[in-house]
Parts: sequence; structure tokens; C-alpha cells
Amino acid sequence: MSGKMTVKVDGQELILERIFKAPKELVFQAFSSAEHLRQWWGPRGWELTVCHIDFRPGGIWHYCMTCKDESQGECYGQESWGKAIYDLIEQPDQIVYTDYFSDADGNVMENLPGSRIETLFRDHEGGTKLISRAYFDSEEALKNVLEMGMEQGITQTWDRLEEHLERVQA
Repeated sequence: MSGKMTVKVDGQELILERIFKAPKELVFQAFSSAEHLRQWWGPRGWELTVCHIDFRPGGIWHYCMTCKDESQGECYGQESWGKAIYDLIEQPDQIVYTDYFSDADGNVMENLPGSRIETLFRDHEGGTKLISRAYFDSEEALKNVLEMGMEQGITQTWDRLEEHLERVQA
């Protein structure tokens, strides 16, 4: 693995950082195209079974992760829907969006916390430093998603991103 993810909680903000051995243009592309996202988005054992992306400011990314790993017990077959609304895109340096849990029709799940995500792509020693800053409405909302396993899920997702980047560059 290129780098270990660092995690910092600062009040209502979750800051994640990791170094990838890939040019930032490629890492940015991995976040902006359905073709790439289908290969790595989600924790291990989960697949992106639905991925509709309109990658532009004001555009929407609506997706579904489905657990395909029978060894995950009661999670097997479960679906997890999400919806992102893009606020700002500065290729290849930054993507800002509001992230929600949703249903299959794209309706926001009001009982689950949303967040505003700033994803930054920085040149770093021939690779890319990926920085994700997630802002939640409250410390309690952030605590809730951490208790749901968000940190482990993102760690596995970024591990899969690294593996995808290695395959693409091979």
C-alpha cells in the first residue's frame, strides 16, 4: 500500500488524508467517472451496482452499493444508497459536494446525517495526496457515522482505490 490513511476529528469535521502513487489527474478521474467508480467505490465485499453520475456543478451522483460477499453474514444482499450533489469542481484539484444517504429514488434519508465534502488532490512526491474534509451539522452527527463504521468503510474503499490505480497504471 502506498500510504496509510490518517484520520483526524476536529469538532464537526472529519479529515482524512492518504498518499497514492499515481498522478493527481488520474486520481481525480477515478472520482469523476462512473467507469472508474464502479471498480473501487465501497468497502470490501460491496459492489457499486448502480452508478448514475452527472459530473458538473449542480449535477447529481446517485449510486447503490450492494453487499456481494456471503461471508459478511446479515449484510449479504443489503443495499446502501447514496446521493451527492456537486457544488464545485476544479479539475484536477478539488471536488466539493453535499453527500446524503438516500433511497432508490434519490430521496434524501432525513433520519441519517448528510455532510459537505471537500476532496482535495495535491501533487506529492511524484504521487497524489488525497485530502477529504467532511463537515457535519453537529458533533453528534459525525459521531453517529463513525459509530456506523464510516472510518473502516473509507479505509477499505481507499485501499480498493489504490489497487484500482495500480491496475490502471500497469
